[in-house]
This record gives sequence, structure tokens and C-alpha cells, in this order.
Amino acid sequence: MSVPTPISVIVPVYNEEENVTKLADEIALALFETNYEMIFVNDASTDGTLSVLTKLKETYSSLRVISHRKNAGQSRSVRSGVMAAKSQYIATLDGDGQNDPADIPALFKQITREHAPENLALVGGRRAKRQDSWTKKLGSRFGNGVRKKLLNDQADDTGCGLKVFTRDAFLRLPYFDHIHRYIPALMLREGYQIEFCDVNHRHREFGVSKYTNFGRLMVSFADLRGVMWLNRRARNPEGWDEI
Repeated sequence: MSVPTPISVIVPVYNEEENVTKLADEIALALFETNYEMIFVNDASTDGTLSVLTKLKETYSSLRVISHRKNAGQSRSVRSGVMAAKSQYIATLDGDGQNDPADIPALFKQITREHAPENLALVGGRRAKRQDSWTKKLGSRFGNGVRKKLLNDQADDTGCGLKVFTRDAFLRLPYFDHIHRYIPALMLREGYQIEFCDVNHRHREFGVSKYTNFGRLMVSFADLRGVMWLNRRARNPEGWDEI
């Protein structure tokens, strides 16, 4: 009989050939006492990311590599990984190495604790000491404040890629590009409970950021309006009973 896999770690990557080996090593070290799988989703990288990941499969039997045929963005990469995952619990990490895999066990323990709320579906990471430029931190603080006020999603930091959530709950959410920034709000919309946990944040060692403050701002306006509309149109039966 196969041993159940308690947690699947999903890492979306695009042109991160210098970061993926260290990330895989750190995930394996953080979860060495757990039966897990790590799924790297290559979003049609144009560098050597896929080659490095393919070689890493010789080192880690727990590693699965999914490769998009066409670049589709971070949210679609997360969704592809979740759909392929074998576990009930999903952990997500950004592929730039700024999230610390050593924090995964704490979030996993929090969501699976004995007296957790029955409908707890998400524990989100909250970057206590961000290691970014002052302009990026300022832009993020502004965006988080506006989003939190308009959506009342309880989240101080939806930009943190480190999250642990249940696979079933995620797949119930309406999908759209950039959904990864609105998972807390959409979990609440579906009637789930969410919690947060302070996590480590690190400087990017290699590569360049795929986002700019201006780029985020432009898409955020449309996304916010869309999620506000979804919230207004939500009607939750709070479960059902078969008679």
C-alpha cells in the first residue's frame, strides 16, 4: 500500500535557474520527517530552469516537474500544481527564494492542530521583516491597505507567496489571473475560516523580480473591482443536508 502524502509543496518558477536547486534542497531539509511531494511548475522559462529541474529529479524522488507549454503566469502555475497534487494540504512558495521553506512546518502544524476550527482552510504567511527595497515595501503597504479596506479580507500581506491551504477549498474558488493575491478574500467568500502566521523573508540572491509597483497597480484596480463584484454576488447556504 502507498503511504499517504500529507502535504504537497508547489513552487511556480519562471527563469529561476539559479534558485531552484537551493529551494529544492531547503524544502527537502524542512520536511525530511514528513512524507511529502514538491511540485515545481515551470512556466515556460526561457533560461535553463527546466534543465536544472529535470536533473534534480535524479536527486529527489519526491520532486515532480510540471512544465507549461506556454507562459501563463503565477496564478495559473499555482493552479496547475494544485490540480496535479496528491495531497489534501498544499503549501505554496515563490520561486525567487525569498520565502523560507523552513517556515512550512509551522504553518502546516497550525492548520492541522487538534482544536483548529472545523472549516479552517488557509494559514497565510505574513512577512514580519520584509527584505525588499523601500519603494517596493511602500507600494505593497499602500496596496495591502486599499485591498484590506475594500475587501475586508483580514489579510495584512497577501503578497506573501508562502501559504498552506486545503486542496478542496482552493479548487472551489473562481479562477482568474492574479487570483493568488486574493485567496484570503475568496476563501472567506466561500465560508471558510483563515488564519495567519509570521514568517521569515529573505533577500533575493539571484535573478530579477517579475513585477514592478506600476505593473501591480495597473492590474490591481481591475482585479479589485472583480473580486468586489464576486463578493457582492455571493450567496452562501452554510452547508447542506440530505433528507
